[in-house]
Parts: sequence; C-alpha cells; structure tokens
Amino acid sequence: MYVVTGGAGFIGSNLVAGLEESSSKEIVVCDRLGSDDKWRNIAKRDLADIIPPEQLESYVKGNATRIDAVLHMGAISATTELNADLIIEQNFRLSCSLWNICETEKIPLIYASSAATYGAGENGFLDDASRFELSKLRPLNAYGWSKHLFDRWVARKTENLVSEEAASQWVGLKFFNVYGPNEYHKNNMISVALKNFREIKAGAPAVLFKSHNPLYADGEQMRDFIWVGDCIKVILWLLENPQISGLFNLGTGQAQSFNQLVNAVYLAMGKTPQVQYVETPIAIREKYQYFTQADISKLRSNGFESEFKTVEEGVNEYVQSFLGSEDPYK
Repeated sequence: MYVVTGGAGFIGSNLVAGLEESSSKEIVVCDRLGSDDKWRNIAKRDLADIIPPEQLESYVKGNATRIDAVLHMGAISATTELNADLIIEQNFRLSCSLWNICETEKIPLIYASSAATYGAGENGFLDDASRFELSKLRPLNAYGWSKHLFDRWVARKTENLVSEEAASQWVGLKFFNVYGPNEYHKNNMISVALKNFREIKAGAPAVLFKSHNPLYADGEQMRDFIWVGDCIKVILWLLENPQISGLFNLGTGQAQSFNQLVNAVYLAMGKTPQVQYVETPIAIREKYQYFTQADISKLRSNGFESEFKTVEEGVNEYVQSFLGSEDPYK
C-alpha cells in the first residue's frame, strides 16, 4: 500500500489519482478534510482508508510490513502563515518523526520540500544537498524556513551514508510554482493561473503585480511554472526507480513570465487579453521574487527523460479539461 500525507490537498490528491491509475496497490490518505469542499479532491478515488494526522505515526508503525512507500506531501503551505511554532510542529517535527519511523522500518519516503527554501534566489537554484551548500540559503518566510530546516536535518542524517548502507529510498522534492486541478480550496494561495481565470470569467481584467525592479517590466517577473501532472510523473518515476535517492528540484527548468501565463489563460478561454497591473503590496514588496528557475540537471542526470509542459500547454489543459468543464476536479 501507499500512504499519502496531505492526500486530500492539491498536489497530494493529484498524486493519489496518479497512484490509482498506475498501480493496483491500496492507497491510504492522511489529511484533515474540514468543513469546506476539500473532500471533493478525493471523491473519485478508491481509498483503503482516510486517517487524521495525529494517527499517522502509529498507523505507519502498525502497518510497516504492508507499506510500499510513504509520500509525505502534507504541510502548512501558506507562505503568509505567521504562527512559526505551529509551522515547526507540523512541517518539521512531524517530518523528522516520520523519517525516523521509515528509516527504522525500511520504508521508502518521498517528501515535499519547496523552492521557497531558495529565498530571493541570490545563491541560485541548484539542488545541492550538501550541508555546506544548504547553509548558504536564506528563505524569506517561516514556511520556506521550515522546509529548509528539514532539508538540512536530512543532510545531516545522510551526509556519511553510502548507497549500500541506505535502509531504503529517500527523496526530497523542491516544488516550484505548481498549478492545476484540485487547488480550489487554497483560498489566497491559489495559483495565478486560477486567480486570473476567475477574474476573466467574472468579466474583469486579469490582475498582475507591477514591477518595482528596473530590470523587469510590469508582468515580466518570471517563475518556473510547472503543471501538476508533470510533478506526478516525476514521483511515479521515482517509485519505479527505488535505487535513486536525494534532494531534487521539481520545476520545468525554464522560467516564463506572468504576462505569458495570463496570455495563455486568455488564449485558452478564447478571449482578448486585458491586463491590469497593480502595486505589489508593501507587506511583500521587499521579499518579492522576480525570477525563479529550477536547475533540473540532477534530475536529468539520474535518468528522468520526459518533457515538461510549457505554460501554454499546461494552462490550455487546465482551462479546457478542468476549469471550463462542469466538473473541475481531477
């Protein structure tokens, strides 16, 4: 069986769908569903069980011989969350505990890190997992720091480990700007693609931030936008290659601008672009990233050969197959 933490969330629910399509193994979701429509993210799935996070550790220990892998996608992912104690408890301590259980029980573990660990990107976007290189990174918010803290904890645990000594596969994935179906519950943390789609559908212009950096024109700030389906392809490939362990960037390797993104949304909707540029809020202006681009050379050198969707391709599928349909859920 597979255990997917955060399995009712955005990436987690897409991963559950991918596992169901590619394998006959049982799938157990660990998550809180709350009182909104988050349950709809997994409503189509054939699940063996749904367990709350407080039961995760005992469940993994009690079913260790049956678990083929733990896919740890669960976390407090809001970059605006200010309760650092809560973030550390859920994003760091739980991850450490889960790692120790998987190490003891020899269960493969694939966990979600984040491109937020790179901060403003002044030290580049190379997924070097050495303690020395990780020490150079300066995340800009508590969420990014919590993910970085766990990456560094893992680096300390594994720095003297050779492949022959590894109890099982372990992989950390630094997700860049992921977009796609089942992100609808994320409120103000939804992708810009979804935000713009909703603005355009309501008859308003799409809204983007103005640039406050002379090197970038308005809307020409750049991100490594990655279609969620491509993220799932990488995770499924890793499960098929248990000899591969390490910390990997998960982006396309090609940054594109917000203008390209919004134009792709308009094109997919069959409408003429109309963009309104607004001031970047003061609260985030000093910490705003103007460029992110994953270095995916390590992923490629380990044998992942599939191509990633461009923004134009991914947004078209998002709009045509999900946002523009009666049922937008994966």
